[in-house]
Amino acid sequence: MDLTPAIFLDRDGVINANRSDYVKSWAEFEFLPGALAAIRALSTLNWPIIVVTNQSAVGRGIIPPTVVEDIHRRMLAAIRRAGGRITEVRYCPHHPDEGCGCRKPRPGMLRAAAQRWGLDLQRSVLVGDAMSDIMAAHAVGATPILVLTGRGPEQLTALRNADIDHFHLVPDLPAAVEWLLGHPLLAARSSKTNITASSAIATASIAASSVNTSAGIPSGKPLG
Repeated sequence: MDLTPAIFLDRDGVINANRSDYVKSWAEFEFLPGALAAIRALSTLNWPIIVVTNQSAVGRGIIPPTVVEDIHRRMLAAIRRAGGRITEVRYCPHHPDEGCGCRKPRPGMLRAAAQRWGLDLQRSVLVGDAMSDIMAAHAVGATPILVLTGRGPEQLTALRNADIDHFHLVPDLPAAVEWLLGHPLLAARSSKTNITASSAIATASIAASSVNTSAGIPSGKPLG
């Protein structure tokens, strides 16, 4: 069976604004500037787009799973209305002290998605705002992209202090999508791509043509 690459997206700090007190309802969920347009552009790739998010507020007893699932249903509906798509949302509900295999930086959610969808994790990409995202990507040989929204700036310092490299650094999700769709191995197999993605413009306008799914991005190389 031919395996396909996937795009993994963290949620808080990548798609929506991060909150130190957790996103506890749809009323507290706020899409980051340009995120909906970026996901719409990303959807031109015929790759699965999978959200993988730690939601320890459940394990901490702050919110029940039904609230997280309601937030995700509403998030997916908003993304569809904006012309984008998400293949699946996976979340870890556990408290960090539980030592589960699904909480990032452990790669359990990535491996479970790979088994379900027939994914080639080594040709996949994970976009996140935390060291745990970078380490989860490294654990399966995927290409990590760190955004400087959410916890990105402080986590970049932590990554440098821990001497962890091999990740691509961008301002935000629109910039990550621009880099991804403009990557030589993808661009070589795509028709002309027109992308306008700026972290300074909240209503980023992004349009892209279809990209051949047989192209991949190599892992394990310095990305900046």
